[in-house]
Amino acid sequence: MGNVVAPRNRWVVAIAGVIMMVMLGTVYGWSVFKKPLMESHGWSGFEVSMTFSLAIFFIGISAAFGGRFVDRAGARKVATIAAILFGVGTLIAGLADSLESKWILWLGYGLIGGIGNGLGYITPIAILVRWFPDKRGLITGLAVMGFGFGAAIIGQVVPLILPSIGIANTFYLFGAIFLVVLLIVAQKLNNPPQDWKALSPKKNAPPATDVSMDLKKAVSMPQFYLLWLILFINVTAGIALLCNLSPMAQSQVGLSAVAGGTLVFVGSLFNGLGRIFWAALSDKIGRKTVFLLILGTQIPVFILLPTASSVVLFGILIPILVRNDTYSF
Repeated sequence: MGNVVAPRNRWVVAIAGVIMMVMLGTVYGWSVFKKPLMESHGWSGFEVSMTFSLAIFFIGISAAFGGRFVDRAGARKVATIAAILFGVGTLIAGLADSLESKWILWLGYGLIGGIGNGLGYITPIAILVRWFPDKRGLITGLAVMGFGFGAAIIGQVVPLILPSIGIANTFYLFGAIFLVVLLIVAQKLNNPPQDWKALSPKKNAPPATDVSMDLKKAVSMPQFYLLWLILFINVTAGIALLCNLSPMAQSQVGLSAVAGGTLVFVGSLFNGLGRIFWAALSDKIGRKTVFLLILGTQIPVFILLPTASSVVLFGILIPILVRNDTYSF
């Protein structure tokens, strides 16, 4: 028989994973840096947004291949590398501001930070589903909830401290925090033993219906490409909204920079809560039904958003949209 691990032991791993995701999720709050960088250096919106676009691109690439490294090198090593890359990438962003170099900004925060973020993102998800096979939807929801809450922290804190300490020092401060905190929690992330199994499920719990398969078999199925396309469209729309949320709120409904940051904070809270809500719900009613609910409530809101001219309507639509940008179950 395999070893039965007490819940409190695996929950230490879960807490470490959530903390890592909170730190990494700050990338979603990039919009609060957009106008300050544009005004400080005369860069265009496209040039500043390119930083975020590069970061998201390399997050996707490194997350796609990072799972294999978690299996081969071990979760702790991959998480440690992720901590160093993301922390250093954020510090380089501060240097880029000091040197007024968009190229260094793209290299530091976009490339280096993006790769570190992607490796860090995939590590908790890859190992937590192994520690919690009996609570797969819930645990992945908790993990990616942290990613949503990270943007909430940035959206609330940066507009308050940036005017007094400057853009570069803000990046230096957060870069140092990311480096230290991520290195600490990375040491708690480990795969369960090979002969480990979860505690026995409750007698009345519904039987598991998920089917595991290897990559070769998955990519041979039409469903894989349909799900990938749905995810691509949804995430593209959600990220485009999040990276421009603060400037959009300022220009479309006339909010101040601090109020725009507060909207990023509120939206990110809903983004985080939506991640755990939909994931937990998928354990109850099935993944397919939840996908349909997300898409069904999202499409009309995207149609209404460009016409929203009042703060109230804009403030209602944004949480609905970012709540739905939550496919990780």
